[in-house]
Amino acid sequence: MSGLVPPLGEEPRRAPSGNLVPVLVVASAAVTLAVGLIARAAGVNWGAPAQPLFVIYRPVLSGWGLLAVAALGTALFAALQLRRAPLRPLPFAAALFGLTVFTRLALNLARRGPEDWYHVFVVRETGEGRLEYLPALSELRDGVGHFLDRFDAIVPNLPVHPSGHPPGMVLTLHWLGIDTAEGAAALVILAGALATPVLYALARDLFDEATARTAALLFVFVPTSLLYGATSADALFATLGLLAAAGLVSARRDLLLGGAAMLAVASFYSYALLGAAVWALLVRWRRFGFADAFRAGALCAVAVVGLYLALFLATGFDVLAAIRATEDAYREGIASIRPYAFYFFGSPTAFLIMLGVATWFAARSLAVREVTALALAVVILISVVGGYTKAETERIWFFLVPFACLAAARGLRGTRLAPVLVALAVQAIAFQVLFDTRW
Repeated sequence: MSGLVPPLGEEPRRAPSGNLVPVLVVASAAVTLAVGLIARAAGVNWGAPAQPLFVIYRPVLSGWGLLAVAALGTALFAALQLRRAPLRPLPFAAALFGLTVFTRLALNLARRGPEDWYHVFVVRETGEGRLEYLPALSELRDGVGHFLDRFDAIVPNLPVHPSGHPPGMVLTLHWLGIDTAEGAAALVILAGALATPVLYALARDLFDEATARTAALLFVFVPTSLLYGATSADALFATLGLLAAAGLVSARRDLLLGGAAMLAVASFYSYALLGAAVWALLVRWRRFGFADAFRAGALCAVAVVGLYLALFLATGFDVLAAIRATEDAYREGIASIRPYAFYFFGSPTAFLIMLGVATWFAARSLAVREVTALALAVVILISVVGGYTKAETERIWFFLVPFACLAAARGLRGTRLAPVLVALAVQAIAFQVLFDTRW
């Protein structure tokens, strides 16, 4: 892999079919949403309040909302200045991190003020907190070894979110001594915001500075990022997936090895993050050829298998038994009333709706067979065929949002960024004020 790194910026910029692909993507999402809402109005429950979206119409208008609008307006102005600022990569990445934290906190003021920064993690008899990770800490009363050794047996007794994931997040809270809602929120907000500078670095490695800055700023303001970036552990998972992907597409051998190791670690937090490796290996295939991508994939397999073999030998943690237990818990839960046929279309629809207008530009890249867009489409197709994430994908597929923003940045050539960022921010504030998204 020495020598000149093959560029990824040479794909055709004009599709023979014009805007047909974006039109088809948007139209199919609109039809799917209409079918779901009509069915819900007719009393047909497919397991989501606004199927396929997991949002509840519950408007809250307050002074906090006005403050959130003012803060986001300030952030938009700062973002556009930042895009043109003559900064070196490291200061620019630091500014991105600060902007991400600020915007996520700003939006999540809109309903009840600062309380909403940690409200979702508060453990009560009712509310989302009882389904989150903090209540699972009680299962560690006999020690980490006992918890891991019996994890597959413990899964049925865990709250919804930890029962649907490997034990990484619960163990992180335990090791950091975090047992309060405020602490969990701080971890999610700060770790999740690191995804933006990582995306910037990934995009710079693959393309050019302008594309990298555009992709990063899209990720700052895309509704998924603003709505869930401060309130869901999936924001933290997105950072882990991006770190793995950034290493796996790199020409540097040390970063490739680090990416494979990070993938193994990431999979201990969410099985879905293996999808980040699929995206990265497809991009690597285009960049360095099939043989190189195959070797990188083999390295990933060694890293993942090696981690779980080591865990099994050290603690008795059986990842295959854990996956079976998680699948059983998933199939017996709300997924049992979510029809596969509807969510085959509904899951991508929920994901795309929360991408906002970035969807159009990502689809434009797909129309010209741009590699990052194609790789994203393959991961989504695998996910919907597997049927393990029916609904709630506007949150659960958070880790795919950075890749969508990169594809959108590639499709934004010749389009002014300012109105796109404004449209994204307006959609996010509208959803936050009008709907309860739980997270």
